[in-house]
Amino acid sequence: MTNPPPHDEPDWDPGRRRDLLRPRTDRRRVGWREFRRSYPGIIATMVIAIAALLAADGWLYLRYRRYVRETAALRASMTDVERKRTDALLAQEENRVRVMVALFKRQAKLDPSLHLSVSLDSGVMYLERDGALLREMPITIGPERRVGTPPDTLHIAAPRGKRTVERLLGEADPWPLPAWVFQDRGVAPASTALTGALGPAALALDGGTVIYSLPSVGPLNDSAYVMPGAIRVRASDLKAIAPNLHPGVAVYFY
Repeated sequence: MTNPPPHDEPDWDPGRRRDLLRPRTDRRRVGWREFRRSYPGIIATMVIAIAALLAADGWLYLRYRRYVRETAALRASMTDVERKRTDALLAQEENRVRVMVALFKRQAKLDPSLHLSVSLDSGVMYLERDGALLREMPITIGPERRVGTPPDTLHIAAPRGKRTVERLLGEADPWPLPAWVFQDRGVAPASTALTGALGPAALALDGGTVIYSLPSVGPLNDSAYVMPGAIRVRASDLKAIAPNLHPGVAVYFY
């Protein structure tokens, strides 16, 4: 072990800084009172965040209790026959949806032609042909929402079933976005079709459904926002599969 180098100061203390003008810092662990006095902004932010979370939890719990009471009151007002019939209808509807989803998935697997399959539960879109997987693409699904201004409102949800491609759009192609999109985004509506509104690449399907990429202009130019009832895909994925697609290609949603 080597000795420390000598120092010129006669009263030099190894535990003291060499620069006498620089104050020493206390590295001891401070208590809660000192921390609260030193960082009042952080403490206030933490308190507000915790209070907001507790308030949201309380509101959700009250809504849940309200729904439970309403359901119990409705079932109590029914006869035994009505309750059994309601339970049977609910079970039948749930089974019907499951059967439809299974049928669409099976139909997509057995389709010998080139097609797209959109798994809404998994958030993935597949390019397939005759059961062979050609490309897998992550997607973002637009939320289910009621849009418009009362009483002229419309319930929008992601499609299920079979659709077909009507148009392939590029960045230079205009597309007339619905008026409720501008209202939903809080911007003034465009008077004409907006060029590049659906991004560098997009697919327009029958029934009004669109599969688009993140645009650089317009109300959809927000990575945190996805148009309700629509599917957003990475532009690189859509550009890669676009040469293989054409109007009439089937798109299965399940």
